[in-house]
Amino acid sequence: MSKAAGDPERAINGLLSIAQLLEEPRLARLYTFVLREGEVIIDDIVAVLEIPRTTAYSDMGTLVDLGVVTRDEAQKTHTYSTVPITLTADLDGDEYTVTPTLIEAVGRSPHDQDLNLLLERYGLGKLAAALTYAIPYTNDEMSERVAARELDLQQALAIAVLHALQDVVQHMEAVDPYFEDIRNARDQLPSAED
Repeated sequence: MSKAAGDPERAINGLLSIAQLLEEPRLARLYTFVLREGEVIIDDIVAVLEIPRTTAYSDMGTLVDLGVVTRDEAQKTHTYSTVPITLTADLDGDEYTVTPTLIEAVGRSPHDQDLNLLLERYGLGKLAAALTYAIPYTNDEMSERVAARELDLQQALAIAVLHALQDVVQHMEAVDPYFEDIRNARDQLPSAED
């Protein structure tokens, strides 16, 4: 029996795994921590993220089950590493790619009141849109004023979110293997900055 090109089961399971990371900030934070570190043990997670050991074991088990983290059981102390993930959605020609950078932003939201407020009031779509403006803002390709205006939020909130996402962009640019696939709002603007 021949298999169809690609693996629809793997693709859908990957979609669901990414969706769960985007819905559960604690798992998102843990996933991107392991991505940044390269390889970790439970003691690293407990010490750096200051979470209870049982929670760390449980959450790492969930990430392994989701297929976004691997566990090396060759030694007594298990080591964990990430499986880099990406998801590109194309809705009527409007394409957006979810990468670990957006997952990092979600993971930071419980610890950053501006990101948390944005998610509570406007949802994940607005956070993704804000990230597309945070990239050119961080790289000095777009002014804070233009980026804030284009986000269509109250100016103070837009600026606070841009500042929070600037830190995300700076931390993830070197470790997110799909960073270049994130939409950059600078490339989408029809006219020059004011």
